[in-house]
Amino acid sequence: MDLALSTAGSAVRAAGRVSPRWGAAVALPLFARVSRPRPVHPDDRPTMGRARRSSIRIPGLDRRGVDLTVYEWGRGTNVVLLAHGWNGRASQFATLVRELVSEGWRVVAFDAPGHGETPGGGTYLVDWTDALAGLQRRYGRIHAMIGHSFGGLAALVAAGAGVQVDRVVTIAAPGDADLLLSQFQAMLGYDGRTAAALRERFAARYFPGEADPFARLSPLQRALPPSVPLLAVHDEEDRVVPVGELGRIVAAHPTARVVNTTGFGHNRVLTADPVLDAVVEFLAQRSAVPHPGTVRAAV
Repeated sequence: MDLALSTAGSAVRAAGRVSPRWGAAVALPLFARVSRPRPVHPDDRPTMGRARRSSIRIPGLDRRGVDLTVYEWGRGTNVVLLAHGWNGRASQFATLVRELVSEGWRVVAFDAPGHGETPGGGTYLVDWTDALAGLQRRYGRIHAMIGHSFGGLAALVAAGAGVQVDRVVTIAAPGDADLLLSQFQAMLGYDGRTAAALRERFAARYFPGEADPFARLSPLQRALPPSVPLLAVHDEEDRVVPVGELGRIVAAHPTARVVNTTGFGHNRVLTADPVLDAVVEFLAQRSAVPHPGTVRAAV
């Protein structure tokens, strides 16, 4: 644990011992904070340099408005939307972008607030879902949404909420938004009373009037329509999002196509040949009928 995280955890725990509400008040500004944007990998720079750039405006977590940087490749009639994860950026999809463009798809990605080339210091799941909904309005019905990690959760939530899409792919995705709260608690080490108070404070601050916004943001409780096929990918050695989350997603979507990999972890799975092949095959299927089954691949 680095010094900043240790100091933050000590402050939250100390306030929480006085009052869970005080602990939650200290923790809330930290929960949606984004780390400094990761650099673009040198191998990905040529692909990003070829992107056509634009922007899309979303309300943002504080509802004041934020302009997201949008990237587009290819000229195909079928659009594939890509959603990166927390502390990620669109450039992580560069290998997949090249594969998809070579197959004739138009590919669109974005940097969420505080990520990549989009400014901002705080963000949450609604920013991802707002971006996906806004891009769907721009391009019309979407052939596929592909989300990595937190972006995979966003793709499931957006499609379940009515974004018009023919199929969804999740890669290393959590089953619902509660996982982030649990991981945040584990990082800072505060107790269950402070955790409950933080949940209440977060909901009241950003979702006023909603009794339980986390239910609305859960694809386990609001699954995809049966007409939207799902490909769910996860690596057995993922140390960021436990592979058990795959089982939770599949339990809510029993017709999902599943790809289990071993040896790629949380991020390298995005460039793994078995994953790239499975995604291209899944997107090329003409039938919208779900194609259940499990594929296993290792390094």
